[in-house]
Parts: sequence; C-alpha cells; structure tokens
Amino acid sequence: MRPPSIWDYRAAAQRKLPRFLFDYVDGGSYGEVTLRRNVADLEAVALRQRVLRDVSAIDLSTTLFGQRQAVPIALAPVGLAGMNARRGEVQAARAAQAAGIPFCLSTVSVCPLAEVTAAVAQPIWFQLYMIRDRSFMRDLLVQAREAGCSALVFTVDLPVPGARYRDYRSGLAGAPGLGGVLRRAAQVATRPRWAWDVGLHGRPHSLGNVAPVLGSKTGLEDFFAWMAQNFDPRVTWADLEAIRAEWSGPLIVKGILDAQDAVQAANAGADGIVVSNHGGRQLDGVLSTARALPAIAEAVGDRLTVLADGGVRSGLDVVRMLALGAKGVLLGRAWAYALAAGGEAGVAHMLKVVEAEMRAAMALTGVTNIASIDRNALVG
Repeated sequence: MRPPSIWDYRAAAQRKLPRFLFDYVDGGSYGEVTLRRNVADLEAVALRQRVLRDVSAIDLSTTLFGQRQAVPIALAPVGLAGMNARRGEVQAARAAQAAGIPFCLSTVSVCPLAEVTAAVAQPIWFQLYMIRDRSFMRDLLVQAREAGCSALVFTVDLPVPGARYRDYRSGLAGAPGLGGVLRRAAQVATRPRWAWDVGLHGRPHSLGNVAPVLGSKTGLEDFFAWMAQNFDPRVTWADLEAIRAEWSGPLIVKGILDAQDAVQAANAGADGIVVSNHGGRQLDGVLSTARALPAIAEAVGDRLTVLADGGVRSGLDVVRMLALGAKGVLLGRAWAYALAAGGEAGVAHMLKVVEAEMRAAMALTGVTNIASIDRNALVG
C-alpha cells in the first residue's frame, strides 16, 4: 500500500536512505528557522469554505509559459536527487511526463542532461547556477538549448552557500578524506537495500552536468568543495541580462523574496520568477514564501508569471499558494521524499495524491478552475 500523504513519504524516505542523504534532502541552514516557517506559515493560511455551489466539474489544467499542462505544478530542481533512487532524475522525469507537468533538472544532478532528455519525450526545464567559469556556464546553456529544454530556471539565491549544519553532523560535508568516507559507509551499512539498489547498481554517481570540471574528483566532499569555490558571489543583474541575451526561450528567475527584486527581474527581461528562499537552505531567518508571496505578486502584476515553492506538503498547500498570488507551484522535497520511498511509482502516486487533495480543496472552497483561485478562497 502506497503512503497516503507527503508526510508519510517523508517517513518512508527516512527509513530507506542513509542518514547523510536523508538529512541533505530534509534539512535547512543554520537553526532551520525558515525551514519551519515555510511549513507553519503556509499551514496557517486559512481556506474559506463555501457551500451549495455546483462543483461537479473541476478543471485543474492551466497554461504556463505557453504550454498547457494538467496541473499547475512542476517538479523543482533538486541537487543529488539521483542518490535517492537508481538514476533518480530519470525516474522523476518519467513520472512528471506521465502526470503532464514539467520536470526541472538541477545543474548538480547525478544524471546528466543528455540521459534525462533521452528518457522522456516531453521537453524538460533546466536549472542553471551562475558559476565562476562563464565559458562552462555558456556550454551548459548550449547543451540545454540543443537538448530542447523548454525553459531555463536561473537560480540567483546562492552566491555563497548557506551553512547546513545537519550536513556537517551527518558527515556529508566538512568530513574530508578517509574519516568522512568511513562515517558515510557506516550509515550505508544500516541501509542494505539502498546500498544494493542505488549504491551499487545506480552508478555512476558523478554529477553528470559538472563532471567535465570536476574531472577525477567525484567524491561528495569534492562536490561540496567545488560548490564553495565556484558559485560566484560577483553575480549581478547584468549577468541576468547576459543570460537573457543568450537564451531565447522562457527564462525563470528562481530565488526571489523581495518585491523590488521581482520588479527588477521583470525589467531585465525575465518571463517568470519563483518566489523562494531555497527551501530554507540559504539565509536562515528570512520570510517564509507564504509571507513574501502576496506583496511580490502584487508588485509585478501580469508583467511576468509568478511561481512559488517552499513548505508545500499537500494539495491544500498548492491551493493556498495559488490563492496567495502564484500561477504555479514547484514541488521539491515532496518528490525527493517520494522518489526515495518508491522510485518513479512513488513520485507518480504522490502527484496523484496532491491532485486529489487539490480537487477536494477547490470543491470545498467553491471554485472549479485554476483561474478562479484567488484571495477570495482565503479567510481574511
């Protein structure tokens, strides 16, 4: 029997993954204040129940960036997701295709872009970080264009990595050399099914998209060292404008948490933004997405498409985000948990659960289509 909710998938993922991988997916930065706020503030948004309305025909479909899709959801970029299940990003992309929604591949995925796009007929989105080696970054843009990616998601809230203390405690980060290897090996030994299915048969475990610059350094400590050294703190709006000049398709800026920055993104030619605090994994103590979203949506109006992520753990949360001003919602941890728990089938089932929860929430708030979800669906 499949877990009935995202929270149950989280519990199943905790049982299946070695601790260092579960904590990487589940954790936030510093004291994890923003991580908790994302969930709590969204749960606190009160839906407005309405009755005696004809809700016999509910339509969840919408159009994002010129593409019609079954539900206003996309699978967000999740780094190292290929460690959660055998060739994990491929499995998740297939589940997204079956559900009729976009899948976004992370720059730091285990499966390279070519492998994922070869596995699905539906174009995927590609997420790009600004890194110091601009020529390599341009090469990634060329690869994304040639692979037929339908949108580029440019993540801007990681000029420097936030300190994720859970990763230090688990031995994923800050434990170089033999000591770190032994700590992780001890955790893997407690998860023999993962060790057999993913650890052994899920290879290669190199980060496919950045393998050319990592070279022979393929350990997890090598990845974190590369990330700290190569994410570029010098990035400015001029860099976004340069990317806009090189990318002709939809350009989505991910990591906006301030209304002025949202307006600036529109001025720089972005087609969309993701209101996001990186899932509470960067600057701890900032606003939750649910708190930041309304002002941002009001500031940009229809100048660009507003998406949101952070704290979404149910279809009710998706409806809340839409009512707060988003046109679409990205699921991150939700699909990472489901992937770890049940692979492609787990992700597919999780999406069906979210869809069913959305239908119920819409029916009980008296709306029958996505365009009708607005602040009137909320109390206050």
